[in-house]
Amino acid sequence: MMSDEEAWAAVCARDRAFDGRFVTGVLTTGIYCRPSCSARHPRRENVRFFADGARARDAGLRACQRCSPDDVSRDERAVLAAIAAIKSAEQPLALGALAQETGYSPAHFQRVFTRHTGLSPAAYARALRAERTVQALTETARVTDAIYDAGFSGPSRFYAAMGASEGGRLGMSPSAWAQGGRGVTIRWATVPTTLGKMLVAATDTGVCRLSFGEDGSAIRQRFPNAELIEGGAEFEVLLGQVVAAVETPGDFAHIPIDVKGTAFQEAIWRELRRIPRGETRTYAQLAAAVGNPGAVRPAGSANGANHVSVLIPCHRVIRTDGSLGGYAWGLAIKQELLARERP
Repeated sequence: MMSDEEAWAAVCARDRAFDGRFVTGVLTTGIYCRPSCSARHPRRENVRFFADGARARDAGLRACQRCSPDDVSRDERAVLAAIAAIKSAEQPLALGALAQETGYSPAHFQRVFTRHTGLSPAAYARALRAERTVQALTETARVTDAIYDAGFSGPSRFYAAMGASEGGRLGMSPSAWAQGGRGVTIRWATVPTTLGKMLVAATDTGVCRLSFGEDGSAIRQRFPNAELIEGGAEFEVLLGQVVAAVETPGDFAHIPIDVKGTAFQEAIWRELRRIPRGETRTYAQLAAAVGNPGAVRPAGSANGANHVSVLIPCHRVIRTDGSLGGYAWGLAIKQELLARERP
């Protein structure tokens, strides 16, 4: 089950994508609800989360009559069954096999699954595998043990899947994840720009940090055992490209990035990169674009968790009323970036 923090965020957003995945128990009223229940939100200290209605009933709670949390739709049952199958499978499952199990056509099931989770079944499986791998590499001393703990049938399967298709997401070797970045080289520099001092840091894969007003301590905090190199000739070309992208906004899709987040965060970041220069989107539009129209607040949180400003253009997201909303590096920088991008 997800963490309580993630569950509470889904409840606050009334995110239907989480219906059927857990129920919300309210101790003061003695009822349990769907995450998307339209009733007034209870105080956080009065809430407990349960994997399903049966566990909530065992705790002495009764079902909410407004949202009927035990009345799971056919689509929800199909998605939950597919998620369970994906999690338990040792090998990737084909879309056709998942659809056959649920009685849907492959195309329709793809739409149903994406609408409920924000990701296609294949993307969900890849994100789950990557998250398991990173978790295993963090908790396990031996890389071989971590490979099996993550659900791979052997090292060859791991390197085939992660070395080519996922290498850009992990951005460093498996042993580096297990050792807090040990053996990884991160080049960085702070440069003056018309928006103020800018920090740029990159692994061999791509830019892993772009921020304003920070120094090298931000990189040391994230990867305390990495080898940090300030400047250097090998870094100059990439640094120049990043500075140009900030000073003269244009097409910067060619600049490689090295980022890692949750499956939902990465879905939001991909959608951010699809926003054309000179255009903006609201937080609601961003949530809808990844298939979770009710997840406005989580979309805002994912937007704020972006570690590569400008290249992942979170500044292009505004509030529904047209106001700028927030920005980690100050509204003045956000306003200036938007002004530079206007036709």
